[in-house]
Amino acid sequence: MHLNARKLADFYESPVGQVVRRMIHRRLNMITPARPPANVLGFGFAVPYLRPMLADAQRVVAFMPAQQGVVAWPSGRSLSVLGEELLLPFADETFDMVIMIHGLESAESVRPMMRQVWRVLQPEGRLLLIVPNRASLWAQAERSPFAYGRPYLRGQLEMLLRESMFAPQRWESALYFPPLRKRRFIGTGIGWERVGEILWPRFAGVHLVDSTKSLFAATPVLVSDRKSLLARA
Repeated sequence: MHLNARKLADFYESPVGQVVRRMIHRRLNMITPARPPANVLGFGFAVPYLRPMLADAQRVVAFMPAQQGVVAWPSGRSLSVLGEELLLPFADETFDMVIMIHGLESAESVRPMMRQVWRVLQPEGRLLLIVPNRASLWAQAERSPFAYGRPYLRGQLEMLLRESMFAPQRWESALYFPPLRKRRFIGTGIGWERVGEILWPRFAGVHLVDSTKSLFAATPVLVSDRKSLLARA
């Protein structure tokens, strides 16, 4: 299930949404490359995290799935594209980085969609995924933008990436503070983030993973093949 793009835009303009954006940006900066990417695709609702790249990248595109709807971004000129997640309207190997948020958990056909992302990435291109943590309050709170679709545990996400021909390189987490909207609480969000990182690291709101496109799929060894290998050992 998708959260409407307009509602997501409104969330990120709210006080709690601005704190969420800062906390995720802080972690993204830890895993993004020092050298700015030339061609960047935002998948899902990534516009709050694409703006810093407008100055350095040659091309920035914000793709929003049809089920989610679209908002014009940025103001003055629109770099937003509305389309089908299984038919990305881009040529093969167009982008050297894809940032996906509010996208994977709501995908109707996860593996075919991931194959499309793989297709439009250049060889050794990077996929930065921000995905709700299944064990977190953010994935369960009724008014949370991360409570839609299917949240993931880290092991589930790692398996999906490898099966989709991506190699995870680095993991981070963000949103250790509870999803409360009271103004006096929101002002202490950074403090809660630092405390939560120490006291309850497994319950962060989102996983962040930097992965690279792999050109070779890992072939699983069947049980019968394992027995044969052991017999020959």
